[in-house]
Amino acid sequence: MDSVSVGDSVISADIGPPAESSECCQDGAICLPGERPLSYGELVLAEHRRNKRAEFRKMFLLEEGGKLHSTWGWVAHSAIAERPSGSTLRTSMGTPLLLRRPSLEEFTLYMRRGPAISYPKVSPKDCTAMLQMMDVTEGDCVLESGSGSGSMTLFLSRAVGSKGRVLSVEVRDDHHRRASLNYKRWRTSWSQRRGEDWPDNVQFVKADLQTAGPLLKGWGFHSIALDMVAPHLVLPVVVPHLHPGAVCTVYLANVTQVVDLLEGIRCSRVPLVYERIIEVQYRDWLLAPSIRKNGSFNSRRAPKEKGLEEEDEEDDPNGEGKEEASGPGGRAFGSVPYVARPHPEQTSHTAFLVKLRKILK
Repeated sequence: MDSVSVGDSVISADIGPPAESSECCQDGAICLPGERPLSYGELVLAEHRRNKRAEFRKMFLLEEGGKLHSTWGWVAHSAIAERPSGSTLRTSMGTPLLLRRPSLEEFTLYMRRGPAISYPKVSPKDCTAMLQMMDVTEGDCVLESGSGSGSMTLFLSRAVGSKGRVLSVEVRDDHHRRASLNYKRWRTSWSQRRGEDWPDNVQFVKADLQTAGPLLKGWGFHSIALDMVAPHLVLPVVVPHLHPGAVCTVYLANVTQVVDLLEGIRCSRVPLVYERIIEVQYRDWLLAPSIRKNGSFNSRRAPKEKGLEEEDEEDDPNGEGKEEASGPGGRAFGSVPYVARPHPEQTSHTAFLVKLRKILK
């Protein structure tokens, strides 16, 4: 096997790009290896941004003969199909729309829900934290109670992979149906966008976990995720099926539920210890170049001696005399100041996450 030296690194000569064929996108553009153009049957996210804010976002299914309607105008689905993800098209009113594939996080935010669910039962930011708490890896067997709209189910399905299993139990019939439909909808869109199947590794069950002892017979779980009003009532049923040393995470909306959970553990004497209680907070920021009222960039000003500074102010009182081109390449690197501040729209409290670990007493 030959090798090629590049700098201080040695690269094997037989290492190259994957042997995948390149597909042609609309207008004859060649897609990169592994890239697929948007096609009918997959989900697309349309977005219009103005003044660094998303004024419009909509997730829709790309269908033959369909149209994307909005207050900003409409776009025919036929104009979107066969274009690369990340393309920009103008609506009938001339508004530019960015069209791309939604991530799993965005799908869980914009997917269909029942009338009583105004937000995913477990928000994407909390899903990530819970997965880290549970240390979910490929091949794990995980129990989820409280399917909701299916957001946490999808994140668990991706984490355990094709070798793992997820048992999702929901007591409400409407939530059970909605979670199943959203799971199937994501799997269908995934197969269209990637040309391969999403793992079919989730079993949805409609049952009350308090009386579901026979359902869990023969199961052993590497971790458990509970999203229930009174999770302490089901701990005596589920904990015997949790591997020793493994983690059970609980998603609770208010602190009084956390108190009830810890009191329930104390009274029922289940072999659990709580390791931490957290609240996940993200803080979005706005960062942009400093712009004058005329639309040109401001300039960084170095400190000067007093006499020279007064002369400059007399020659150019508005600081615009030496303005260069305001285009992207009109200023040298580091010559434009930036303005940074917290985003005015922040995500508020969603839940408390409780990490419990099974021990052998």
